[in-house]
Amino acid sequence: MNKKLVIWLLATVLLTTAPLADAQQPKKVPRIGFVRAADAATDSTSAEAIRLALRERGYIEGQNIATEYRYAKGKPDRDPELLA
Repeated sequence: MNKKLVIWLLATVLLTTAPLADAQQPKKVPRIGFVRAADAATDSTSAEAIRLALRERGYIEGQNIATEYRYAKGKPDRDPELLA
């Protein structure tokens, strides 16, 4: 009976001192906003140049950085809406 008590106490101590859940918090991914007055079709070279520059610095879109592209399509009155 003494042996059962020692095993029970040891199991209790191990279970109470061991972390039960050590869940990692998801990393926040940096987000870049890309707002242009042109439309997406005519401004594809600028967007690609930005992607390339980010890639050269170790940022890969969809993996460790998020990029939001918004275009005013030649309508400057849409700027406040796009920036919000």
